[in-house]
Amino acid sequence: MYTSLLYDVQDGVATITLNRPDVFNAFNNALSFELQDALKQVAADAAVRAVVLTGAGRAFCSGQDLKAAQGEEKSTFSDSLHQRYNPIIRAMRQLPKPIIGRINGVAAGAGCSLALACDALIASTDASLIEVFINIGLVPDSGSSYFLPRLVGSLKAFELCTLGSKVTAAEALRLGLVNQVVAPEELDAAVAALAARYAAAPTKSIGLIKQLLNKAGAASLDEMLDYEADCQQIAGESADYQEGVTAFSEKRKPVFRGQ
Repeated sequence: MYTSLLYDVQDGVATITLNRPDVFNAFNNALSFELQDALKQVAADAAVRAVVLTGAGRAFCSGQDLKAAQGEEKSTFSDSLHQRYNPIIRAMRQLPKPIIGRINGVAAGAGCSLALACDALIASTDASLIEVFINIGLVPDSGSSYFLPRLVGSLKAFELCTLGSKVTAAEALRLGLVNQVVAPEELDAAVAALAARYAAAPTKSIGLIKQLLNKAGAASLDEMLDYEADCQQIAGESADYQEGVTAFSEKRKPVFRGQ
């Protein structure tokens, strides 16, 4: 039913592909709302235990489609963010399942923010990230001002945001913006291997780890100690914990069900 993205589920992995390759997968209204819907599908489908987010063709996502915006119903910048982009970022960070960004090409503007909102990033050597907002007189949005300084520090974040500097895949790896960089022909295999590992992992624990890390940036040590205790209680009551302990006792590899 989607017109601007592809959605596929195989072996516990949902692959969401932004599918506007002729404009480097730039966001228009349809793509932003369809991505919101796809993330709702992922959240509701118990069979999905990991997500791969990528772009069709030669790009991951080039941000807002400026030409499309001129032909769409006018809205304020604030309304556009609250209605189109912010729900995507919130849904990604609240999703109790891991999201792997398959960065096959440029990730610019809101596309860069989209990449940084993932839980793990594997990039092709052809990929690049750029906070391009300054080049048209805007400021970073869609979560970039939150994620970027936490990953690279405030000084480097200021440089990248105010100069609009392109970050190559190799530099992104050095800065800690991506987890892994591989040759283009190795990208699919690398992403599939990580996705398969997460799809076989204790999903509830991964979701709780996401919650812990989300909270850690603005919490005190005492708050995190208490929150860890709460999350550990939930994890300790899961079926996967029981399977893990049983497998350890039986000296075999655990078979987690994500429950």
